Amino acid sequence: MQAEVLQGGFAKAPIDAAVAFRAAMQVMARPGCIETVSGGKPPAPMSVAAGVLVLTLCDPETPVHLAGALDCQPVRDWITFHTGAPFVDADTAMFAIGRWADLTPVTRFAIGTPEYPDRSATLIVECDALGEGHRLSGPGIKDTASLALPEVEVFQNNALLFPLGLDFFFCAGDQVAALPRTTKVEG
Repeated sequence: MQAEVLQGGFAKAPIDAAVAFRAAMQVMARPGCIETVSGGKPPAPMSVAAGVLVLTLCDPETPVHLAGALDCQPVRDWITFHTGAPFVDADTAMFAIGRWADLTPVTRFAIGTPEYPDRSATLIVECDALGEGHRLSGPGIKDTASLALPEVEVFQNNALLFPLGLDFFFCAGDQVAALPRTTKVEG
């Protein structure tokens, strides 16, 4: 096992994980909000933010799908060492990580069932930058919020599936934002 695999985890796991979990829940509860996270240092091409989410949300019972350039041996080894999460195909993943072009079409990911809507996938989308863009409304947003999204129609259709659907985290460097299935998106 290479030394790089052993590095990049939380230095103070209980504290770092709690801080990261709070940031993840904050952005999910307040769509359009962007938080800065730290504590994890995954191998390239995974961003710090995506690595922190993996360290916080994944464990040996959390199936992960890696897409595109993220599906490489250094990232696989790092996730395996730090979380023990198994790697699976898109249709059985609880978390999927990759760039938008590599994650689409999103219809191949689980959206839950009427009995168990929580059995859906969460996509961690690697981006070049996060910022304002499309108009958001819904739970957790006082009037409206704004977040640049890779395409509008996918997110509009996803919101129509509620209570089923996908949830999304967007990562760029050490920044993270989220878009839950309850959020309505306007172009």
